[in-house]
Amino acid sequence: MTYQEAVAYIEEIPKFTEKHSLAYIRDFLKRMGNPGMDRKIIHVAGTNGKGSVCAYMQAVLLEMGRRTGFFTSPHLISINERIVVDREQIDDAEFLAVFEQVKETVDGMAADGVSHPSYFEFLFGMAMLAFAQADVEYIILETGLGGRLDATNAVEHPAVAVITSISLDHTAYLGDTVEQIAAEKAGIIKEGVPVIFDGTDPGAAAVIEARAKALHADCRKLGKNAFEIREITRKHIAFSRGSAYDKDELWTIRGCGTYQMMNVSLALAALETVLPEEYVDYERWKKAVSRVVWKGRMEEIRPGIFLDGAHNPGAVEAFADTLDALGERGPVILFSAVSDKEYEKMVSILCGRVKTGLYIVTEIKDSRKVPARELGEIFRRYTDSQVLVCREPAEALQEALARRHDRCICCLGSLYLIGELRRLFEENAACT
Repeated sequence: MTYQEAVAYIEEIPKFTEKHSLAYIRDFLKRMGNPGMDRKIIHVAGTNGKGSVCAYMQAVLLEMGRRTGFFTSPHLISINERIVVDREQIDDAEFLAVFEQVKETVDGMAADGVSHPSYFEFLFGMAMLAFAQADVEYIILETGLGGRLDATNAVEHPAVAVITSISLDHTAYLGDTVEQIAAEKAGIIKEGVPVIFDGTDPGAAAVIEARAKALHADCRKLGKNAFEIREITRKHIAFSRGSAYDKDELWTIRGCGTYQMMNVSLALAALETVLPEEYVDYERWKKAVSRVVWKGRMEEIRPGIFLDGAHNPGAVEAFADTLDALGERGPVILFSAVSDKEYEKMVSILCGRVKTGLYIVTEIKDSRKVPARELGEIFRRYTDSQVLVCREPAEALQEALARRHDRCICCLGSLYLIGELRRLFEENAACT
């Protein structure tokens, strides 16, 4: 089998099927020899910010010389992005090798009358096998959907659990209140395992604290005073952490997403919990954090052109907060969405919070796309500004570039859109 055939096989596995039980996942992993379960595992759940928190932790661990595996989702361009060893996603040959081993296990399961793993479960098995074979010391696991029933929750003895910001998303699967969703995310908390979490939402915080208390897990809550902005530009943010001890210590991160300050703070708190004292070296940690570029999160891919993966109401609020902090006025907004998101709520927030003369809507190349025409009609219900409808992302991008007139361009609404735009920028250096 070739790499391309392996990817095609995985892509044909249904992405949105009923989850298998954790007992099923544990049996699946056991058949492969429980790869990676003897490593130090950092487990991360939440609605927004999971990938960023993981990326900051990965950077610090590597700075301190710790060999690290990182399982993340979704990918923007290549499926290999989901399985990272140290600083590199696994290459095509490595991907194919672990695919074939997992496929052999799955074939054995089929022979025993056991059902096929889901898309995410199959990739999780590949990741754990790749990490074990690379002999990593730390494994960073980002949950896919939820937490309690997520395949990654088959890990029974993580070193620390991290829960990022929680807001309404995947409500058909996780519940239609923040408290219900928090309960699903808090399902990653294990008996006696320390928990670090974003406590800025009181309802979510109460649920997480109650779960931690019931499981005798030390609990560290980071609230709105966990950090303070000292300087913000389109290129970077300088901030201090909230404690009296740290107030004069300046941390710098690339990009201008103000939500990243909480994500960095969560990452640092988790590492302070899990790393031996000799590896807590803040000067080296600062260098590592300052170098992180997490693609598609207020990423300035060209001067004045930003890609942001905001794809739910909470993330759109955070995007608007960033523009407020920057003092940006009248940006060109390029937007698309998928049908299982609360896209009308996202549009209403965007039109209410971000005042501009031009919104451009497009549609992604996926079966779950919201048609551009429908998005255009929704925008026109919430704004009197010009709304331009372009079915093709490439056409939408060209219109944004042609009409920007020294304004910044902000692209958001779907990670699928961000992946498509990244591909266009990479293929066409003239997109400026």
